[in-house]
Amino acid sequence: MKPLRLFVTGTDTGVGKTRVATALCRTFARLGARVAALKPIASGSQPTSAGLRNEDALALLAAMNIRAAYDTVNPYAFEPAIAPHIAARDAHTTIDFALLDSAYERLCLRSDVLIVEGAGGWLVPIDAERSFADLAQRWQLGVVLVVGMRLGCLNHALLTARAIESCGLQLRGWVANRIEAAFPRCDENLDFLRGALPAPCLGVLPHAPNASADTVADGLDPQGLLDREM
Repeated sequence: MKPLRLFVTGTDTGVGKTRVATALCRTFARLGARVAALKPIASGSQPTSAGLRNEDALALLAAMNIRAAYDTVNPYAFEPAIAPHIAARDAHTTIDFALLDSAYERLCLRSDVLIVEGAGGWLVPIDAERSFADLAQRWQLGVVLVVGMRLGCLNHALLTARAIESCGLQLRGWVANRIEAAFPRCDENLDFLRGALPAPCLGVLPHAPNASADTVADGLDPQGLLDREM
């Protein structure tokens, strides 16, 4: 397998990026790949004796199959569950892209597949001048879009796809996540997205918030990502 580096973003916050990112880790591990994950910046972290720990980053750490220190998988963790750039400002911290580069490069050296999870949506700011889109562009990552299936998702998905393209990056695939158990006309929305988005649908996840990463992985087809290797 050629080295595969993917950035998982979403149409909004709370649409299941971590659910998909951890499932992708398990999917590629099943194929025999060495898999690593990176959550560059996380807010909403809990104090522990070892320092701040973020639930999403811990899930990624558990889903990958190479060993890495927590601080490599999640270089920046902030306690309040607020926008990352505000959390960093309140903590009097400047996000150092060189530090993020170091973590990214260490994980690349040890992996065949690296899954990088953003925060919120595509253009969530990191500071006054940079966003997570700049980070994905800096590392020239293929992008996987998680579409939270709810009212408004068509607009959010199409706008995000266009924004990814405008950055010169490739949308490699997308995953529909049924975040609302009773979203009306969901199948018709899915049919529209299959025709409108310029990438294959990698899976449609049922409304099952507590499903394990392995269970979610059962619903993903990575072939679309492998077929579009750059």
